Amino acid sequence: MDFEELNYQAVESREMQVSAAFPVLMRKVYLWMALALVITGFTAWFVANDETLPNLIFANPTVMWVLIIVEFGLVIGITAGINKLSLPVATLLFVLYSLINGAVLSSIFFVYSIESIGTTFFVTAGTFAAMSVYGYTTKQDLTSWGKLLVMALIGLIIATVVNLFLKNGPLDMIISYAGVLIFVGLTAYDTQKIKQMCMEAPDAGSSMQKLALIGALSLYLDFINLFIYLLRIIGKRE
Repeated sequence: MDFEELNYQAVESREMQVSAAFPVLMRKVYLWMALALVITGFTAWFVANDETLPNLIFANPTVMWVLIIVEFGLVIGITAGINKLSLPVATLLFVLYSLINGAVLSSIFFVYSIESIGTTFFVTAGTFAAMSVYGYTTKQDLTSWGKLLVMALIGLIIATVVNLFLKNGPLDMIISYAGVLIFVGLTAYDTQKIKQMCMEAPDAGSSMQKLALIGALSLYLDFINLFIYLLRIIGKRE
């Protein structure tokens, strides 16, 4: 057996490994994302229907701010420290973030009707699915979308903070529509980026699964933010 034949077999073996790892990792991305959404939804419903937890969380602004700060800390900690964290610890932190986010989002049950929340969820799911499929199947390189969407997201955050003080209704609606457009685009962009990452993965070991977990976190955040902005537009207040 000569060198060229050995090299061909090595390349063929690597291609088989990649093709085997790709569906495994993509499946884990969507399973983790779905699990996080279920945890968030159940937690939000449980907190909203509890007799004491809503008062504990929303009656004291300090508690609310602590939860929000912890949420930001968890996202930064998972994303920045993913290489140092073990897969079980990273997964646990992701679940913890989903729980805390559910507690914070329970406030929507006191603002919007249950019917409009349900309707908005299904609209969000359909929109998310369509854009995720587009990002997965399109042959167009969406890399150029990334910089534009990040700049738009920064602008959205600044506008949101400013409007906390202005309390301008028309501006708030503009921000909501802009948020929908931004997270619709991010859904397609993130899906394509995750697909490329999984296609290039040498295996489905713990290191690659941790990257898949980061991908699940990105899509989870896209879904949640898309849901919130759509709810602000089409949700019926109680």
